[in-house]
Amino acid sequence: MTILVPVLFCIACFVYAYYLWRKSCPDTDNEPPLVPGGLPLVGHAHLLTGDSCKLWNDLNDLTQKSYDIGGVVAANIGPRTIYVVTDPDDFFTVANTCFQKDGFYEFAKPWLGEGLVTGNMSIWKNHRKLLNPAFSQHVLDGFIEVFNSQSRKLVADLRKEAGKGMFDHWTYTRHNALETICLTALGVDFGDHTLLNNQYVQATEEMFYTLVDRFQKFWLHSPYTFKWSGVKRTQDRCLKILHSMSATVLKKRKFEMNNNILSERNTGKSSGSKFKPFMDLLLELAIEHKVLNDREIREHVDTMIVGGHDTSANVLMFTLLLLGSHPDKQEKAYQEILDVFGDSDRDVEKADISRLVYLEAVLKESMRIYTIVPVVARRLDRNLQLKKYKLAAGRTCFMFLFGIHKHPMWGADVHEFNPDRWLSPNTLPDNQNAFVGFSLGRRMCIGKVYAYMSMKTTLTHLLRNYCFHGDHTKLVLKLDVMLKPVTGYHISIENRKSVSKNMCEQ
Repeated sequence: MTILVPVLFCIACFVYAYYLWRKSCPDTDNEPPLVPGGLPLVGHAHLLTGDSCKLWNDLNDLTQKSYDIGGVVAANIGPRTIYVVTDPDDFFTVANTCFQKDGFYEFAKPWLGEGLVTGNMSIWKNHRKLLNPAFSQHVLDGFIEVFNSQSRKLVADLRKEAGKGMFDHWTYTRHNALETICLTALGVDFGDHTLLNNQYVQATEEMFYTLVDRFQKFWLHSPYTFKWSGVKRTQDRCLKILHSMSATVLKKRKFEMNNNILSERNTGKSSGSKFKPFMDLLLELAIEHKVLNDREIREHVDTMIVGGHDTSANVLMFTLLLLGSHPDKQEKAYQEILDVFGDSDRDVEKADISRLVYLEAVLKESMRIYTIVPVVARRLDRNLQLKKYKLAAGRTCFMFLFGIHKHPMWGADVHEFNPDRWLSPNTLPDNQNAFVGFSLGRRMCIGKVYAYMSMKTTLTHLLRNYCFHGDHTKLVLKLDVMLKPVTGYHISIENRKSVSKNMCEQ
C-alpha cells in the first residue's frame, strides 16, 4: 500500500500535466491525420529510438505515408503533437510565415548561440539585415582566387591516391572545405593540417552526434536531466575545441583592427589581389555602427564555419560519388569544362561561373538525391491554414526537405541521378517550390551563392585532372543532423591525362 500511493500520485501528475499541455495547444477544426503506429502515452516517440540509420529509415517511411494523405501528417511525441510537411506549397507557406526556429534548436545554442541558423526570430531578423552585405556579390567575387588556390591544393592532395584503388575521399573534401571557410570567414590559413584543424573536424562530428543522440533520447530534452548526462560531458569537451579557434582569432584580429594594423588578406596569387574575410567585415560593422558585440560576432563566425564547410564538403563528396557511378554524366560535365576552358589549366574566373550550366545541374541533382540538411523545424506562432489542413499554434512543424526532393511530382525517375532534367523547364516539376536545397522563404540559407561559386570552382579543377569511379548504390545512410553515409564514401580516381577516354567512361 505504501508503494501504491506514490505510484498513483505520479500517474495522476503525469495525466494532469498531459491535460494542461493539450489545453495550451488545442487542436484546430481541420487537423492533419495522425500517422499510424502510435502507442498509448508515448505516442510515436518509440520511432525515435535506435541508431541514426534507423532514424533515417523511419523518416523515409513517414515521408511515404505523408504522400498518400496529402503531404501533411501529425504525430505525437508523448503529450506533444508535431506536424510533418512534404508538400512543396505547404512547405513554402510555413517557411515564409513562421520564422521562429523550434525549441529543438536550443540543443545547438551552446555551440552556435544566436547565429543565423539557431537564433530567435527577433534577433535573426535584425542580424540578417546586418549580414546581407557581407554576402554581397562584390564581397564573394573577392574570394574567387581563394576558391581556385584551395581547389588546386585539393587536386595536389588527391594525387597520391590516383591509380591506387578505393579510398575515403570525404577525408579530403572536408579538410579542404574547412581550410577554405577558415580563410574566407576568419582570414586564417590552417592549410598545413594542424592539430587544431584535425581536432576541429573531429569535434564537429561528435557535436552533430550528440545533438541527434539528445533528440532521440526524449528524456534528455529537459535541460535539468541533460546536465547530468554523459552526452552533456561530451558536448562540453567538444565546445572547448570548437570555440577556441574563433575566439582566439577574434581576439587577435580585434586587437589588430583597434591598432590600425589589420590589412586585407593576400590571396596568394601573383596578381596581388586581396580580399576581406567575413570576420573583418563584422568587426568593421561593430566598430563603425556599434551593433555587434564580441559574443555575437563569434556566434556568427562559428555558424559560418560549420555551415560553410560541412555542407559543401558533403555535397562534393556525394557529387563525386554520383559522377563516378554515372560515367556518361561525368563525361558530359567534363566536355562543358572543355567548352569553357579549352585545354588550358587557367583559374576559374568570375565570368566562367555562369557559363558552367551543366556543372550547376550536376550539383542541384546531387543535392536533390542526397539532401544534405534533410529536415528543418519551425515553431508555429499562429494557427496556419494550408491547402488541405489547418495547423495549430504553439506546435512544432518539421519540414522534410528530402521529402520535397523525392516527391512524386519529380516523375517516374525521381530516384535516378539525372542532371539533364535541370536543362529545360519542361523536364522539371511545374512547381517553383520543388527544389529546396537551400531551404525556402526569407530564412533560407544566406550562403547559397558562396556555395555554388566554391563548389563549381572545385569541380572544375577536379574533373579536368581526374576520372572518378564509384558505386553510390552501396551507400548506407544515417542522419547526424546532416545526411551522411555510414560507410561507402569510397571512390577511385585516375589521372585523366594518363588514361584513355574509354577508361574514363567505364
